[in-house]
Amino acid sequence: MAGNANHDYHILDPDPWPLIGALSALVFTSGMVLSFYPDLFGGVANVVLWAGLAGVLATFFFWFKNVVVEAQRGDHTPVVQLHMRYGMILFIASEVMFFVGWFWSFFDFALFPAPLEVSGAGTDAQTTTNLFISQGITALGTLVPDGMEVLDPFSLPLLNTLILLCSGTTVTWAHHALIHGDREGLKMGLWATIALGVLFSAIQAYEYSVAPFNFGDNTYGSAFYMATGFHGFHVLIGTIFLAVCLYRAYIGHFTSRQHFGFEAAAWYWHFVDVVWLFLFIAVYIWGGAGAEYH
Repeated sequence: MAGNANHDYHILDPDPWPLIGALSALVFTSGMVLSFYPDLFGGVANVVLWAGLAGVLATFFFWFKNVVVEAQRGDHTPVVQLHMRYGMILFIASEVMFFVGWFWSFFDFALFPAPLEVSGAGTDAQTTTNLFISQGITALGTLVPDGMEVLDPFSLPLLNTLILLCSGTTVTWAHHALIHGDREGLKMGLWATIALGVLFSAIQAYEYSVAPFNFGDNTYGSAFYMATGFHGFHVLIGTIFLAVCLYRAYIGHFTSRQHFGFEAAAWYWHFVDVVWLFLFIAVYIWGGAGAEYH
């Protein structure tokens, strides 16, 4: 038959979702910019922002649904799976560089503080120290101003670290169960990983509610909420990713030889684990060293 494929590659069907996703992303980011000027654009900014977000979420759902259909149809041959793995590796590499950029700025602020220029100020050591303090910097290597309390890294943050490390072992358990044809082990491992991910997010939310500082109080507060907030967002996305895999496991998807969707989710979850270890050491332990614990 002329329509039969005689190669290992997947020729994609015409699909509107890449275009819809690109336009939705443009609308969403435009709404974010407009929301910065509420006096000029008022409620229009919220309409644009939420319309763009709805389009992005719809793109995620329907585009990924099409990918699942393609996988179940047998379009993901070993060659296609290899290239999808390359794509996932590049995606995680881009995420790594995002966090590298943030860590770079964090250590730059902490190790090489640059005081604001003050008209008429001298350059003596006392003046420089006063400028550092005014910006929330008490000494080289710390962002915490005198008298500020920080969260005890060896209480809830340490508990969350252990939770994420345990979740890394449970998702590996699920992966090995799938490879060896143990469907029940796959489901149990995924349930355990999702539960640990939800528990981590709940503890993080509680930690925010009791934190003795706010986002804009000083450099440390901004750095803390930016780092842990973005990481928490990645945990949320990873938990949803694994929940979709659990649903697919219950309806009979994945085999020991074809399970790239689950493999990508597991890679992403391990990435989230590793990033948290760096955050825990840099932000909680090193960043808050010498300060009073809350």
